[in-house]
Amino acid sequence: MPIAELSGVTLHYYLTNEVSNGTTIVLVNSLGADFHMWDKVVPYLEKEFQVLRYDARGHGLSSVPAIPYSIEQLGGDLLELLDVLSVDRVYFCGLSLGGLVGLWLGIHSPQTIRKMVLANTAARIGTDDGWSARIETVQSLGMATIAQQSLARWFTPSYSREHPEKMTQIGNMIARTSPDGYVGCCGVLRATDLRDKLAEIETPCLVITGSEDPATPPSDGRFLHSGLRNSTYLELNASHLTAWEKCEEFASAILELFSGKDRSNG
Repeated sequence: MPIAELSGVTLHYYLTNEVSNGTTIVLVNSLGADFHMWDKVVPYLEKEFQVLRYDARGHGLSSVPAIPYSIEQLGGDLLELLDVLSVDRVYFCGLSLGGLVGLWLGIHSPQTIRKMVLANTAARIGTDDGWSARIETVQSLGMATIAQQSLARWFTPSYSREHPEKMTQIGNMIARTSPDGYVGCCGVLRATDLRDKLAEIETPCLVITGSEDPATPPSDGRFLHSGLRNSTYLELNASHLTAWEKCEEFASAILELFSGKDRSNG
C-alpha cells in the first residue's frame, strides 16, 4: 500500500475509488489503532465516495518520529497528505483522537472540511493524571498490557463475549503499535484542550457517542453538541469503538450527513 513522504514523517495510507466523482471521505483513527479499525465501515462508504484512510504518525506502518508530538503536528500531517494527493476539500470522520484532530481542523483549517463527524471524542479527553498513568504503563509494562485494557474500554462485554476472534484481531492491532508512537499521542491527548474554541467552528457536524463508552462518555458528546453551533447528536448502544461495534448504524448516520439522504429505512 502507498506511503506518502511528508515533512518529518512518512504516512501509510489507502485510497479507494480514485476515479470516482472525486468527493472524498477521510477517516482518522483512534489512539492505538491503524486504519484497519475502519474495515467494517468502508464497504458502506465506498459505494458513493472516495475513501481515504491513513495510519497516524507513530501508528501502523507510518513512521515514528521522535516524540513529543502535538495536535498541530497531527492536524498538519493530514493537511500535507491531502496536498500530496491533490485533494482540496473532504468530508471528515474521526474517532476519539481522530475526532480531536477534526476539531483542530475545524478551528484552524475550516476551508478544508465540508462536513464533519466527531465520534466518541471530546474537546478535552481524559485528565492529565490519567494520561500520565497510561504513559507510565506503556513504558513499564509494554503494549500487550495496553491492548487488553483498551479492549475492555472499546467494546461492550456482550460484544466481546460473542466475538472472541475479533477481540484477538483488534488486540493484536493495538499490541503492534509502536510504544513511542503511542506515548507521543498520549502526550497530545494530555496537552490538548479545545473546550474554549468550540464556538469558532461553523462546519456542519454530527457528534456520535456510545451509551456504554467509559473513555469518552455521552456527557462528553453532549458537551460537544452544545458547544458546536451547527451540530446534531446521535447516541449508539455501544462502547468506544462505535464504528466497529455498530458499523451499519454508524455508516448510515454519516452517509445521511454527507450525502443528505435519509437512510433510516435502509
